[in-house]
Amino acid sequence: MRFAALAALSFIALAVPSSAQQTPASPAKPPRLLVVISVDQFSADLFSEYRARFTGGLARLQQGGVFPSGYQSHSATETCPGHSTILTGDHPARTGIVANDWIDLNAARADKTVYCAEDESVAGSTSSDYTVSDKHLLVPTLGERMKAANPATRVVSVAGKDRAAVMMGGHKVDELWWWDGKRFRSYAGRAEPGAVTRTNRAVTARLAEAQPATPMIDACADRSRAIAVKDGLVMGAGRFARAAGDAKAFRYSPEFDAAVLALSTALIYDMKLGQGPTTDIISIGASATDYIGHGYGTQGSEMCLQLMALDASLGDFMTRLDATGVDYMVVLTADHGGLDMAERSRMEGAPDAQRIAKSFDRDAIAKAANAAAGTPEGSVVFNGSEIYLDGKLTGAQRAKLTGLLVAAIARQPQVADVFTRAQIEAAPVPAGPPESWSIIDRVKANHYAPRSGDLYVVLKPRVTPIADPGPGYVATHGSVWDYDRRVPMLFWRKGMAGFEQPLGVETVDIAPTLASVIGLTLPAGAVDGRCLDLDPGATTTCR
Repeated sequence: MRFAALAALSFIALAVPSSAQQTPASPAKPPRLLVVISVDQFSADLFSEYRARFTGGLARLQQGGVFPSGYQSHSATETCPGHSTILTGDHPARTGIVANDWIDLNAARADKTVYCAEDESVAGSTSSDYTVSDKHLLVPTLGERMKAANPATRVVSVAGKDRAAVMMGGHKVDELWWWDGKRFRSYAGRAEPGAVTRTNRAVTARLAEAQPATPMIDACADRSRAIAVKDGLVMGAGRFARAAGDAKAFRYSPEFDAAVLALSTALIYDMKLGQGPTTDIISIGASATDYIGHGYGTQGSEMCLQLMALDASLGDFMTRLDATGVDYMVVLTADHGGLDMAERSRMEGAPDAQRIAKSFDRDAIAKAANAAAGTPEGSVVFNGSEIYLDGKLTGAQRAKLTGLLVAAIARQPQVADVFTRAQIEAAPVPAGPPESWSIIDRVKANHYAPRSGDLYVVLKPRVTPIADPGPGYVATHGSVWDYDRRVPMLFWRKGMAGFEQPLGVETVDIAPTLASVIGLTLPAGAVDGRCLDLDPGATTTCR
């Protein structure tokens, strides 16, 4: 069955020339448009599982260069760090984006949590009610480097999440738009182009209509099996029925990516991207796979229907790009992978899958450590995998408190390891194939001293850090393990010879590879990544 109702261009009518041009065979000169797509939580495992079932855009992309084992090499496999690697070419240790949020105990405001894409200096802001900003990204993106080399370059970024749009777009963009829960918006003071106005109008109309359940298709029938997560919470056989006006359900459905692709297409058409004097770039963050992964897990009908719909929407999107006659290159990857919900994993052959025990009481551990060290309450702050200690402590206090915390956490049966700041900073910068990196290598690639914690806790494989699942949050990601680190990397351009390279590569390799494709020279040591050869039959395509 074709996902016509969910395909990207069902939202918005665009004027495609009736005499659509055919995209020319890939010439020797650079493409005129780079299209970089991140599918949030699209793990290498999901790609491997479904790749033979795709018939649309994801099938076409497999006709180009396929790297099935791309790595988000660092430890904090979250949205913000992952997106920061894709178009900078740098690990979080250089981008400064160490997590979706971190702790700053010296922050002037009462809220000591800092969101990765906020400006916390804005009066009255909090980490949950913030002004979106690019200030925390410490390095330039490929688009910024392109614009510095030729100011005529247009840089556009569109995403379902603000942090995805900001981290891939960077500091100097022509257009940057994200979904705020009700509409697409940008930084305050920016004029809203017609493409955004039309898309917002179309999406608002769509939201106002109730949507029936998505019809089941043959490709997903074998994935539909109801799994009880807890009393009253059942996942695995959902089909995205939505009540009128339910914006949250819209976000947790294939409609969401369709809207993002619709806006991206409208901006490409209206701005005539790829038709100017130099190469342009648009980055696109498709976020629905992540919401669906969190809300339903990765192995039910919900994820299958999402990926089939995304495949169809990407196919329509690329067909629209073909019609412009622009010579374009597409790269598709992900910001991280994901782990299915523990209840289904155990049923499907992973007996070690479990939720974090409620007995792993972080508040109790902090209280006991402070009491034993004689340090004030509030000296220890847990934030995901990281633990922060108050900077006002003396050296002796920090040493004693660190020892107590390490001992208490290491005793937890679900903990694989815990590293201190001293251990992390003494470790060498990781090198070599990402699949061979040690655990501390992965943590090192994530460590930026001014923002990282004083201890880093690593849970054992398949331990989900959600003790009490609820609607919208039954599964997650963020670990150092390969199910969260491995993502596909697909490169496609008309006329490109297809190939598959099974060895491990990194998402930080995307930016230097694209720089080489368009003839942009990066200074030696400018990025962590390396150029990948996209023409195995030639001596090299890398500069």
